[in-house]
Amino acid sequence: MIKHIVFWRLNGECAATRAAQARAIKAALEALNGRIPGLLRLEVGIDVSGDGDASDVVLYSEFTDRAALEAYHHHPEHQQAAPLVRTARAERRVVDYEV
Repeated sequence: MIKHIVFWRLNGECAATRAAQARAIKAALEALNGRIPGLLRLEVGIDVSGDGDASDVVLYSEFTDRAALEAYHHHPEHQQAAPLVRTARAERRVVDYEV
């Protein structure tokens, strides 16, 4: 199994804009559950800490294997959601690891 975790800081100028961006990202990505082969679990969390060092949004996902993660990246439904994230993000950090 591969775990794929991504953290984003968003580029909205005010907290209300970043919150709206975060909600839109959460809805778009969580809609992928059950729609992409090899994707076992996907959840999106929105930071509630307000800490200056925190990311705004985190994606936690599990895939059957590396091939499934690669297929997810190229899947048409993921490709539809990706531009929303790209335009809203100021910073991205990712970790993929095998368990």
